[in-house]
Amino acid sequence: MDVYEKLRILTDAAKYDVACTSSGVDRTGSKGGIGSAQACGICHSFAADGRCISLLKVLMSNACVYDCKYCINRRSNDIKRTSFTPRELADLTIGFYRRNYIEGLFLSSGVLRNPDYTCEQLIETLSILRSEYQFRGYIHVKAIPGADDLLIQKLGLLADRMSVNIELPSKEGLSALAPDKSKKSILHPMGLITSGIRENTTDIIRYRHAPKFVPAGHSTQMIIGATPDNDLKILRLTQSLYRKYELKRVFFSAYIPMQSHALLPSLDTKPPLLREHRLYQADWLLRFYGFDADELLDDAHPNFNPILDPKCNWAINHMELFPVEVNRTSYEMLLRVPGIGVKSAKRIVSARRTGSLDFPDLKRIGVVLKRAQYFLTCKGRIAEGLRVTENGILRALISEKTGFSFSEHAESAVQLSLFSPDIPTREDVQQCLTGQI
Repeated sequence: MDVYEKLRILTDAAKYDVACTSSGVDRTGSKGGIGSAQACGICHSFAADGRCISLLKVLMSNACVYDCKYCINRRSNDIKRTSFTPRELADLTIGFYRRNYIEGLFLSSGVLRNPDYTCEQLIETLSILRSEYQFRGYIHVKAIPGADDLLIQKLGLLADRMSVNIELPSKEGLSALAPDKSKKSILHPMGLITSGIRENTTDIIRYRHAPKFVPAGHSTQMIIGATPDNDLKILRLTQSLYRKYELKRVFFSAYIPMQSHALLPSLDTKPPLLREHRLYQADWLLRFYGFDADELLDDAHPNFNPILDPKCNWAINHMELFPVEVNRTSYEMLLRVPGIGVKSAKRIVSARRTGSLDFPDLKRIGVVLKRAQYFLTCKGRIAEGLRVTENGILRALISEKTGFSFSEHAESAVQLSLFSPDIPTREDVQQCLTGQI
């Protein structure tokens, strides 16, 4: 099999891994070297199936000794198998870079023979790129759970970012669908990478020219919808990973049914893309808005509202906190107002030092008043002409999100309320969209 046929097979097999990030490292080019990596990150373009094409996203091998039931590369699946040699993959990467096809490399692999052997193949590939070709561009590599600690450390000195996929949200799900893997084998290299990064940030001051260990940090991915785990469990795990392992990102991948199995959703099950989207929105709130997982969801309501995004849903269920006065409230509270983001909150705090703000000022700052006006006052007054009722806020937010006009269904619209203890179901959404409410 020639190298281009291998490339076709192994790039196609890599498209299911979404843990592909490319920022967080600042390394300029050097004399005699090739490429650079800047902190601003790589500008991505995407293929029709969602693949990033500014990074060469490829597997070292699609042969795997594991039999994870959700994976297309599992050993029991009857697919065409192939592997790159380290030399082939390194030459291919440099050839593509010189032709300006790519700006970096995202490298993963099935477990070929055993974790140590696979990790050695990855190290050899990256060593050729870094040492022989003097490639200083961006490289993201997947760590192989179960590989020796020294191999993980060596791999981390060659890569800009590493990731260890946690795969499934629960230990029970992992045991049922990926019996060859264990939670311990996944979390151990994650902890090892975290320790190496911490040492890097302290020792680098004393040893300025020492090689940097995973300078762009590390990330993980979990599959959503393959197991019955609810959103609360997923979000609590996400928060724990950020706090304990200091991850840069947690990626969520909606499960796409590819085979029939009693433990998996049926083949006609649609990927839970809306659920994936809500989890990403909640992830943003955890990382940048100061929210806690148990504020957004609880045991009584363990799944996200399909009608409203997590921030709007939290706000309308905590109306006792609103409205807030934009000229006096804290920065932390501003971040909790729907329609106000991190940048606009900082601009508000800066602008109100020189004078009081009104609603036109907020619009110029960048606040989305279609949402924020229901939760704010300016100089002690609500927006002119605005009638604030709980159901009115709800209808306005749903109309903005879905395009459904309640004015066309005025008589029955009053029947819908999100202020009961129950979060609306998917049937409620369908009724809204089809005019049944």
